[in-house]
Amino acid sequence: MPDVVAIDDPADPRIAAYGAMRERDLIGRAGRFVVEGEVTLRIALSARSRFSLDSILLLPERVEGLTGAIAALPAPPPVYVASRAVMSAIAGFPIHRGVLAVGVAGPAPDPEASIPHAPAGALVVGLLGLTNHDNVGAIFRNAAAFGVDAVLRDAATCDPLYRKAIRVSAGAALIVPSVRVADGHALLDLAERHDLVPLAMTPRGRTDLDRLDHVPRALLLLGTEGPGLAPEVMARARTLRIAMAPGFDSLNVATAGAIALHHLAGRSRAMRDNRWQLSHTQA
Repeated sequence: MPDVVAIDDPADPRIAAYGAMRERDLIGRAGRFVVEGEVTLRIALSARSRFSLDSILLLPERVEGLTGAIAALPAPPPVYVASRAVMSAIAGFPIHRGVLAVGVAGPAPDPEASIPHAPAGALVVGLLGLTNHDNVGAIFRNAAAFGVDAVLRDAATCDPLYRKAIRVSAGAALIVPSVRVADGHALLDLAERHDLVPLAMTPRGRTDLDRLDHVPRALLLLGTEGPGLAPEVMARARTLRIAMAPGFDSLNVATAGAIALHHLAGRSRAMRDNRWQLSHTQA
């Protein structure tokens, strides 16, 4: 582990990337992003993370508990330590958790390489027009929980590496592969090339989710709340709905996505379990 460097001046240029976090985000600034909180930092330090860290900024009392995780890295980043008053002055608001880091996004991944090759099973999420950081972060958390292979997002969807999106995702935005495509048609063209069946969630869907047959290679499409998915996108997909009580026809998009992913992932697990039981019975 590198030496811990004390920071006494909020204007110290070594921690400039952390400055005024309330007013801005690092996304779009030399490919950097901010990680906040111990749970998220531990994921960023783990082998599961897709990104490297540029530096870490901690309160003095948080150093000991994180020393092992930081030291386990082949090349630990600089670790800066500041008092609560100095850290709050740096960030522009009180940092109660006392744990921050700056990550490096790196080059954008290849969309074609993000999807498992057929005929293997695949579960992919497509986000179209989602600009709410909380929803995007929650969807990435759901994606990690249900073993999604990748999240594809159009140009209108917010970057999952926004600080708030990372925090809401509980760090899942750092481990679930994510790729940006131009728009819904580009996303559907990609799905077609990889034999993914597009499944569009909408309150006016033609098929109830609980009646959907097993789809070995699925692309779950989620649109922004209110307008939802564009008609031309739904025309190229199988439309699904979640049955609910009379007089209410919609859920928060992240909630609807979680229900759909639980159903799709559960069907895949059931198919694998059935094949395993059959093979062992025949043996």
